[in-house]
Amino acid sequence: MDSHTWLHPRDELVATMDRIYRYHMTTTSGGNLSILDPDGGIWITPSRVDKGSLRPCDVVRVLPDGTREGLHPPSSEFPFHREIYRARPDIRAIVHAHPGALVAFSIVRRLPETRVQTHAFQVCGKIAYAAYACPGSQELGDKIAAAFAEGADCVMLENHGVVIGGRDLAEAFQRFETFEFVAQTDIRASALGKLRFLPPEALHNQAVPDYAALPASTPGNPEKELRAQLCEFTHRAYRQRLMISTAGSISARLDERHFVTTPRRRDRLELTPESLVRVSAEACEQGKRASRASRLHGLIYAAHPEVGAVINAQPMCASAFCMTDAVFSSRTIPESYLVLGDAPKVPFADVVTGAETLAARMSLKKCPVLLIENEGALIVGRTLLEAFDRLEVLEATAEALQLSRPLGPLVPMPDSALAELRRAFGLE
Repeated sequence: MDSHTWLHPRDELVATMDRIYRYHMTTTSGGNLSILDPDGGIWITPSRVDKGSLRPCDVVRVLPDGTREGLHPPSSEFPFHREIYRARPDIRAIVHAHPGALVAFSIVRRLPETRVQTHAFQVCGKIAYAAYACPGSQELGDKIAAAFAEGADCVMLENHGVVIGGRDLAEAFQRFETFEFVAQTDIRASALGKLRFLPPEALHNQAVPDYAALPASTPGNPEKELRAQLCEFTHRAYRQRLMISTAGSISARLDERHFVTTPRRRDRLELTPESLVRVSAEACEQGKRASRASRLHGLIYAAHPEVGAVINAQPMCASAFCMTDAVFSSRTIPESYLVLGDAPKVPFADVVTGAETLAARMSLKKCPVLLIENEGALIVGRTLLEAFDRLEVLEATAEALQLSRPLGPLVPMPDSALAELRRAFGLE
């Protein structure tokens, strides 16, 4: 969460707003962001300026005495930004927007459920609701600030949207994106059946792998190339909304003893080859934190020499099946069945403490895709491209299954057609 540390607040606000707008989490006229300076000044996005073409020179600075610097007036919602900073000294940045799923919850006066996924529960923190008041009013500022003063990190606004705070803008954005993503997933899951919640011990006691330090070494050209490919596919997964900034891990085998993986709690869209982590069975690069799923990935590589890449992901459509008792079927079109296999669903197991159980289920031929209750998808492939293709096909299949429900019951491909596919493509 330190990706923008060296950016000027103007540039950081513009870059973050561009990302929110690009991924359809705000509109041209909706939403506002701010950063609190150490001297008490507040940098905030302007009023009545197109969010899709915001420039650093458009950002406004409001000084502690109320005077302002900039080309435009500050956002009309400035009062609640100011009141939140007064109520919560630990909050140094705020995101406010009207993304579709969170607005859907706000207009039915419900809170999204984060107990369905461990990462959503931990990233979003405490959630609260603020009663309606006129936008831009002191009354609204007081109501929102009161919710934050009671310890909330994400505050839903009745018939309005959401306000989220963080220690910096990167943390506030990650909470915002995660909150919207879990809200989207909740809605999709609710259309499939009753939501399944995780028990408190799974939500609060999140283990992390314990590694010794690998001896320092200079990466050779094969490792450099592999790291570049991992970054490319991770960025692609983010752009395709198969991962978000806080969730999802990818690794690839380097040699018989080592693999390279994504780091823990680093923004997936901003990963660089240098930020990735080389891991062995018992150790990882000194000074780095490997993904929580790295031990699970290592066990899969050790058991299956033919596996070259492993992915954990929680895309919203596939995750909806993981949060309910709804049955996922890959017997929809030939591509889905050939690429995914049967993609069985298994009971929840933590990716660290339950790594042995999960790794034992994986097989490149018999079970390349596993759906884990309340966790998401575990996918293997001979190459990064093959594993990534499986992730894309999984989400596309899950989306098609959900879109088909209003049209009528699923008519799966018959056993005879599946047998023919297996023979034709050498899967017998």
